[in-house]
Amino acid sequence: MSRWVTVWGNATSIAERRPENYARDITLRYPIKCAFAGDKIRLHFSNFCGTEPVTLNQVTVAPAESDREINLKDAVLITFSGKESVTIGAGEEIFSDEIDFRVKPLGRISVSIYLKDFTLMRSAVVITGPLSGGFYSLGNCTMKSVLPLNGTRSTNTYYFLTGVDLLTNDKNRCVICYGDSITSQSWPDYLALLCMDDPYNKTAIVRRAASGTRVLREYSCITYESYGLCGKHRFEREISTVSGADAVIIQQGINDIIHPVGTDVNPFRPMSDLPALNELEDGLKYYFDIAKKYSLKIYAGTLLPIKGWRTYAPFREDMKNGVNDWLRTCGHACIDFEKALRSETDPAAFKEGYDSGDRLHPSEKAYEHMARLAFEELNK
Repeated sequence: MSRWVTVWGNATSIAERRPENYARDITLRYPIKCAFAGDKIRLHFSNFCGTEPVTLNQVTVAPAESDREINLKDAVLITFSGKESVTIGAGEEIFSDEIDFRVKPLGRISVSIYLKDFTLMRSAVVITGPLSGGFYSLGNCTMKSVLPLNGTRSTNTYYFLTGVDLLTNDKNRCVICYGDSITSQSWPDYLALLCMDDPYNKTAIVRRAASGTRVLREYSCITYESYGLCGKHRFEREISTVSGADAVIIQQGINDIIHPVGTDVNPFRPMSDLPALNELEDGLKYYFDIAKKYSLKIYAGTLLPIKGWRTYAPFREDMKNGVNDWLRTCGHACIDFEKALRSETDPAAFKEGYDSGDRLHPSEKAYEHMARLAFEELNK
């Protein structure tokens, strides 16, 4: 028996507003490592955060020989209702046709997207990690085996492509990692690698994370709009479009606590944005209720140390600790990231070697530790 399972995915958020937000005559190429095999493929594209229609003029998928190079002999054209190009309206999402395309276990593929005309590059998300990163090239390179060295740059911004589904064995499944910049960085990639290292693996890791996002608030100004949508504007849409998911790891809430500073400091960050503890808990309960609606097992990730971050204050520490105490007893499986990453001598701070340097985001070593914690919890 077979079913559709999402083997790769990212959130759709808002690209940082710049004067050069339009692009034309470029190809995006995104290499993707698949957790397991499949016989058919379909792609999920989103212009949910766009304010104008975007046209994908040509899309191909091919086995990846390396990050830049594809096996052109086995490349296939992706169609949309039988057509080569598709226009995605502002605020809309689409799936491609189902395409015969054989993916081997742990196979690497590349999705190439050609944008011929001026395109508003707004629906996007920035993702980093050992499995993340792509390229953009000048001209139509969808059917070029190797991207041109002098006409190509690397990018960690994923535009429009938000999911890759395979028709695969019905015993395979995926787990969603949902959150903010902590989750848009490395630990979900390390978790995916741990799963792939298991010769009997049946789990793909799908990331739904966007930097700067909060559970309860979002910005309406162009200065901070790239910090993305609040939970009620993204959570259900993002989890409902993932095929074959049976669990979600939620690790979000720290931005609700650290962003507000007062209009005397920053006119866009009033202290009125700071939630009460029970409001933040209610926001997380909303996630839990929606996840249960989709029959997903819930794993609640505790919030990480913040001592030394530029807006750190005792009242923020108290709120973070209150959220974590509640998460540990909320009735769902808890992955206690904070306990594992905090200093033994100063629990408000990261332990030595676990801080990236900004006192908010973990180091790569810490992200690997987070992945191991999540892997152990998923396999209990």
